[in-house]
Amino acid sequence: MGASTNNNAGAGATRAWLDQAVRRIEADFNRSADTHLIHLPLPRYPGIDLYLKDESSHPTGSLKHRLARSLFLYALCNEWIGPDTTVIEASSGSTAVSEAYFARMLGLRFIAVVPASTAAPKLDAIRFHGGEIHAVDDPRTIYDAAHRLAGETGGHYLDQFTYAERATDWRGNNNIAESIFAQMAQERHPIPAWIVCGAGTGGTSATIGRFIRYQRHASRLCVADPEQSVFHRHFADRGTTLLHEGTGSCIEGIGRPRVEPSFVPSVIDHMIAVADGDSIGAMRALSRRLGRGVGGSTGTNLWACLKLVEAMAARGERGSIVTLLCDGGDRYACTYYRDDWLSARNIAWHAAEATARVALGIPISG
Repeated sequence: MGASTNNNAGAGATRAWLDQAVRRIEADFNRSADTHLIHLPLPRYPGIDLYLKDESSHPTGSLKHRLARSLFLYALCNEWIGPDTTVIEASSGSTAVSEAYFARMLGLRFIAVVPASTAAPKLDAIRFHGGEIHAVDDPRTIYDAAHRLAGETGGHYLDQFTYAERATDWRGNNNIAESIFAQMAQERHPIPAWIVCGAGTGGTSATIGRFIRYQRHASRLCVADPEQSVFHRHFADRGTTLLHEGTGSCIEGIGRPRVEPSFVPSVIDHMIAVADGDSIGAMRALSRRLGRGVGGSTGTNLWACLKLVEAMAARGERGSIVTLLCDGGDRYACTYYRDDWLSARNIAWHAAEATARVALGIPISG
């Protein structure tokens, strides 16, 4: 009888901790205003409106803040995380930054398994939020390393690549798709012709694609993908699931060498493969247009948007396109914004910047 009482007491204490953990995360959400939707006029295309959903304004500075919050809530409500659990994640940086933020909020140890090539500012941000770094030389080994660390510490591997598509409520509940359509309601073309995003885990594209179908919107979903990624190949041929050649893309946060479990190609209408140089050129042009830096994956999104704009204009179509400003440029000051870094990697970006500047109405001489 005594053992049963002790067990019940322990279970009660854990449940009380879980209740408080969920409350803290929900309170953090209530304190954070929704991210802005920025209208970006296109002088050369007066019938087409372009919008940027600015995810850099989250408390941890990127789109991944939404994912990290969902992953923690999912793990908590499944009771995979308790008051003494070490939390592990495999990440190229931004997801780990956001997860470190939530782990510290809950008083939990957090270890990020990252490729050694991850930009230093991202590593600094993980440490700033109390996270620890476990770097691996081969990016393909991050999964196994995360599993191993979880076993060694008795911790929990959040596994964004598996759980991203199921941790977020795609039917609504303030997800990114619901927010986009609510913010577009008073615009000239309130139902976007296209929504454009990238794919790292596949969670964001799955959420947006499912929401579009659930709400029966006419919008189509386009996923912009680095040329060196497997996702666009898998979209074209479901038999392709792994890349064996190439050095991979330099665009952090999107594109993968293997098809991740959270990537759902059936809810995607179109994919555009984007060269790294085009992503960097579009990123540089947009940074000039906004007066502040954006990250490389935002450049990937923008380049795909400009391709869609050209196609719509050629067909005489009018409408709106919404894409994501994924994170700010400060995390890439030592990489994408350094000409010598790009030259050392033979990334040709000047022509793409000139093209994007014309489309955005930025004087080439400026």
